[in-house]
Amino acid sequence: MNAPRHLTAAELEAGLGTIRESPRDVGTLEMIVRRPAEGEREVIDEGELDLAVGLVGDNWKTRGHPHTADGSAHPDTQINIMNARAADLVAAGARERWPLAGDQLYVDLDLAEENLPPGSRLGIGGAVLEITAEPHLGCKKFVARFGFEAGKFVNSKVGKQLHLRGLNAKVVKAGRIRRGDRITKLANG
Repeated sequence: MNAPRHLTAAELEAGLGTIRESPRDVGTLEMIVRRPAEGEREVIDEGELDLAVGLVGDNWKTRGHPHTADGSAHPDTQINIMNARAADLVAAGARERWPLAGDQLYVDLDLAEENLPPGSRLGIGGAVLEITAEPHLGCKKFVARFGFEAGKFVNSKVGKQLHLRGLNAKVVKAGRIRRGDRITKLANG
């Protein structure tokens, strides 16, 4: 089996235009990934977003968070959302590698700070998510999976403005979601 291809800085920069063309108000839920245990990924066609546990079957609640006083799950990192175009870029076009980023929802929607500041709400299927202020940045695992240049790219000034590594959100209305659902920026969000 061939080693995964890691893009160069120039190749990553060349992909910015495609990412910036993401729909601003109504997009599509391209992939749902459940993380049942550390290092495990399950791509699912539909799932349930729950107020208490996030994506049902995901390990967010049981995994905890290193920056909470008691090590419990951080309420503002319940759901991780990544732009599908950014995922496709850092994965060098290998859709089967998207889940390695570690996010649960991959969406074709503009996740830029300007478009979705903290407090913004998104409707997906029967659920509603609220974007939180908790940063979502590329870490050592992300660099190991997608390369040093990809880590620099998503954590750059532009990468942070466009939320190329993604956004954190919390469930504010429980509901069922399905791959292919519309994801809509809600008014007053």
